[in-house]
Amino acid sequence: MSLRLYNSLTKKVEDFAPLDPGCPTMYVCGPTVYNYVHIGNARGPVLFGVLADVLRRRYGAVRYARNITDVDDKINAAAAELGVPISVITDRFAAAYREDMGALGIQPPDLEPEATRHIPQIVAMIERLIERGHAYAAEGHVLFAVATFDGYGKLSRRDPEDMLAGARVEVAPYKRDPGDFVLWKPSTDDLPGWDSPWGRGRPGWHIECSAMAEAHLGETIDIHAGGVDLQFPHHENEIAQSECAHGGKVFARWWLHNGMLNLAGAKMSKSVGNIEKVHDLVRAHPPEALRYALLSAHYRQPLDWSDGLIEQSVRTLDRLYGTLRDLADIEAPAVIPAGIEAALDDDLNTPQVLAEIARIAADARKAESSGDKRRLKAELLGAGLALGLLQQTPAAWFARGASNDDDARIQSLIDERAVAKKNRDFARSDAIRDQLAAEGVLLEDTPQGVRWKRA
Repeated sequence: MSLRLYNSLTKKVEDFAPLDPGCPTMYVCGPTVYNYVHIGNARGPVLFGVLADVLRRRYGAVRYARNITDVDDKINAAAAELGVPISVITDRFAAAYREDMGALGIQPPDLEPEATRHIPQIVAMIERLIERGHAYAAEGHVLFAVATFDGYGKLSRRDPEDMLAGARVEVAPYKRDPGDFVLWKPSTDDLPGWDSPWGRGRPGWHIECSAMAEAHLGETIDIHAGGVDLQFPHHENEIAQSECAHGGKVFARWWLHNGMLNLAGAKMSKSVGNIEKVHDLVRAHPPEALRYALLSAHYRQPLDWSDGLIEQSVRTLDRLYGTLRDLADIEAPAVIPAGIEAALDDDLNTPQVLAEIARIAADARKAESSGDKRRLKAELLGAGLALGLLQQTPAAWFARGASNDDDARIQSLIDERAVAKKNRDFARSDAIRDQLAAEGVLLEDTPQGVRWKRA
């Protein structure tokens, strides 16, 4: 089975074939670094990181870029509030982003371009758009003339009135058309800015991604991915300015969009304030459980985020790591089963992969022969590897930092129970078991000693 991906541009699941069979290209929209990101911002990096690994296994390599937006009005506001250069804000939160993504098991992309390091490329692209009649300068601004691109709206498939309403644009007097969007804007002395043919200024948000994608991946890329909330206007505008700057060449052959996270029934959003920051979550919960939760729904569907989802993910991983702990004396290198690869080839069907992992683990718990145990452990480790799961030792998982103090208390009670049983104080032994059961801690007496897990 070949890799098949849903293309938001055609609204179809299509067989994927890269332009270069030896190295597909993929660009994923990264964060604007003015604060800690929320957990919804991590869904794309987790899922498209899995896709990058799939591409490496299928084609031998991938050229994967995920940008950093480090010049933006929100960054400017944060820097002004503290009275510091924007780099103080962006350096801090870009580092925090990398740390938090790493905690979730997200491998760094091959390329991480930053907008402020691509000002010459941005200016050059804007100059090309002006020369070709697709952009115009007005009062220190440069704007893209939407009416010059017949394909505007082909990604989001909105009619012009809907697009204008959704763009949330300020209808400034220097615009020829209300839907025209900013490529370059002037900067006052108190704002960051760079010299340009149109005066000192800074780039608009949309042009940054187009210029960085061109600089590192070429004029036509295989996959462009990001959250569905970016489909319009950001990705629509990227298509317009890129295809016009490249003489009509296709900008991205596949567009992939992940669904949003909902919290308490509403889309998670910084502007609304209903967010949970990754920086806080990875310190309060096992990060691998957060990763599992983000993979639990198909990437194109919305995901309801809750404490219950996290707790269920912890319990599931307890069972899986418990299975691996029971197989600790079996040597088996990770082997990704064909069924796992087939599920990933089916438009990155991570829920099916998780179901297969559960089945393999169940079979492993019932296996009796050493050969079956070895095969199933290899498959379980390989299936986990495909999603970036189950790569810790069971001991490391069960000794996870967020609950170390409580784990020590539980272990102390278990040790006390063992002493009570040895002294034939069965009343005390049973009382400890009942106390732990009431706390949701289940005990299992084995020839190797007492094992425990949270229910």
